[in-house]
Amino acid sequence: MALFDVIILGGGPAGYVCAIRCAQLGMQVAVIEREALGGTCVLWGCIPAKSLLESAGLAVKLGKAAEHGITIDGITLDFGPAMKRSRSISAQNSKGVEFLFKKYKVQWIRGEGVIEKGKKVSVTLADGKKETHEAKKAVVIATGSRVKGLPQAGLELDKNVVLSSDDVLVAEKAPASMVVVGAGAVGVEFADVFAAFGTKVTMVEVAPTILPIEDADCSAELAKAFKKRKIDVLTGAKITSTKVTKTGATLVVEAGGTTHTLEVEKVLVAAGRAPNVEKIGLEAVGIAKSERGFVKINPKFETNVSGYYAIGDVAGNQMLAHKGSREGHVLADLLGGEHPHLVNYNNIPSCTYCHPEVASIGLTEQACKDQKLDYKVGKFPFSANGRARTSGETDGFVKIIRDAKYGEILGAHIVGAHATEIIHELVVARENEFTVEEIDLAVHAHPTLSEAIGEAVLDSLGKMLHA
Repeated sequence: MALFDVIILGGGPAGYVCAIRCAQLGMQVAVIEREALGGTCVLWGCIPAKSLLESAGLAVKLGKAAEHGITIDGITLDFGPAMKRSRSISAQNSKGVEFLFKKYKVQWIRGEGVIEKGKKVSVTLADGKKETHEAKKAVVIATGSRVKGLPQAGLELDKNVVLSSDDVLVAEKAPASMVVVGAGAVGVEFADVFAAFGTKVTMVEVAPTILPIEDADCSAELAKAFKKRKIDVLTGAKITSTKVTKTGATLVVEAGGTTHTLEVEKVLVAAGRAPNVEKIGLEAVGIAKSERGFVKINPKFETNVSGYYAIGDVAGNQMLAHKGSREGHVLADLLGGEHPHLVNYNNIPSCTYCHPEVASIGLTEQACKDQKLDYKVGKFPFSANGRARTSGETDGFVKIIRDAKYGEILGAHIVGAHATEIIHELVVARENEFTVEEIDLAVHAHPTLSEAIGEAVLDSLGKMLHA
């Protein structure tokens, strides 16, 4: 048995960041992880998916090369090399985490861990041997989440026809046709990728809009952009029957008063994820779960059992890598005796990397209405932005929702090229409670996409200049 200050179950964005920060603060740390380091984000989520989206974006841009006076003959779209590139980048990032572990002397124990009473963790190693370790300060549960099928709709994942987002990341080729069930961030991103590589894509979403957690204007703008790219979208939809064979699937879907029969080669189920709470010893230690099945924690990530903490997807709130990483960083500081600013879950940016991108922070306009807030809206289209015109990426807008009396930014929403980058000006503003007047004080360089933020702010004050 080895003794550590902190033992962490899971080497994903929450777990590995917590480990590195603990080590920087002088603690002896072990991470139990059966797969490569990096978790879903690095191995099966953010990084490989964004690599594919980069390939998809390039494919779309090449189609417009003639507008720039560039003639390209004989373009062939091949998903296989794009997939291999994404896997290579994923492996590179995972190796990067390994390097950081060596740099900070974090011990990676490769195996499956089960927590026990007395801040102990038993580990079944890759070779089948078992060992037990003990933590002096804390055991941190950061086991993440996993994809799930929709067996209630006849869509059990089978790695052949009914696929998860993990499965499509290792697909050798793009199918001729695909139904994407679920139009949240994962669904619209993969719809974007496969449509760019020539797949006939139909999205099926039970909610009234795609990206249902985003502001309604953003959802409508993205739906309009997808329509231009001939991606079919069925919202308010219900799957009434499903037949899956070895070579394809037939789905009957009711939407908008019409019955649609969809015969496709593949089905991608992108209807949410489940926390990894099974077989890790929660019940034996007596750790409570929330009503939704996540590990229940307080604002300092403490479970109901002293010395046991939980962070990342398994602890609920937004299931986002950057949220988990922030939790890992803050928890490490707490364990190290620091006094960090706790995570403000109202200021976690939401980013979707399809084309055009969608990014937001704070309240939607509907949430402002529901809370009966007195607010004003400022909006500026990228079609009136010089930089967007030069790049030919004029879809979308910046929308600012401000408090009517004091100018506080209640919500900010962007649809457009590089929205996931330029949102951070507004993240800083929200976290520091800047007003729209204070954003207006900042000179935005010309020509930049960020000028659209300055103009949206001006619009909320009734003095927009360029539209």
